[in-house]
Amino acid sequence: MIIMTIAFYPGSFDPITHGHLDIIKRASSLFDELIIGVYDRPEKQLLFSTPERVEMVKQAVADLPNVRVETYSGLTVDFARQIKAKVLVRGLRMSSDFEREFEMAMMSKKLNPNLELVCLMASLQYQFLSSSLLKEVAKLGGCLEDFVPDHVAQALRNKFSQELTESQRKGVLL
Repeated sequence: MIIMTIAFYPGSFDPITHGHLDIIKRASSLFDELIIGVYDRPEKQLLFSTPERVEMVKQAVADLPNVRVETYSGLTVDFARQIKAKVLVRGLRMSSDFEREFEMAMMSKKLNPNLELVCLMASLQYQFLSSSLLKEVAKLGGCLEDFVPDHVAQALRNKFSQELTESQRKGVLL
């Protein structure tokens, strides 16, 4: 009997960054299948819609044959159970990430005792990178190419130029 290990990497991916992709590529080499879960209803303000985020992630991982992208809502542990994931993958950048992930891991273990947590440390060049910081750089017209795939950089530019145009039409100065 062949046992496949399915891993689940959840997040809002608003937008996906090279840091996320680093974790995805490394996790995809460790597990038979990696499912990236784009959370449909996070409690934070999002720049991109769920379909936009899913499409950006799909484009970014198109060259990884054992990776697929799904949307989900509700509890992460419930979706992990639904897709038969044995492992929850998370990336850690700094000690504050560890504290938050530790809390979530303990709750997840209580809710789904069969789900194991694997944390991958962010590569040095991505330890500072976050989607929220990246959006700020994009909004101010900064260089994005070192932080995100080209298609994501273009989507960010388009989104913020749209936002600027709408504000200008309304007579609002940013």
